[in-house]
Amino acid sequence: MEEIPISEFKAKCQALLEQVRKTKKPIRVTRHGKAVAEVVPPSAVQDRSAWIGSMKGKIEILGDIISPAADEDEWEALRD
Repeated sequence: MEEIPISEFKAKCQALLEQVRKTKKPIRVTRHGKAVAEVVPPSAVQDRSAWIGSMKGKIEILGDIISPAADEDEWEALRD
């Protein structure tokens, strides 16, 4: 990984960011020889529309999903 002093990074920031974008290689920014930051290329942006409908045809509904699971007679909230 390429290391660049922070003073050089400040002077060439835009060019270095463009270099990381093009080459996909990270750069380590140092101060007095110690790492203070790493500039890494962005991760791939995932298309959100790709997951819509992706489970179609993979789920099977068994039984009645509309009616209550228990009889209304068993509901404590309905008792007087």
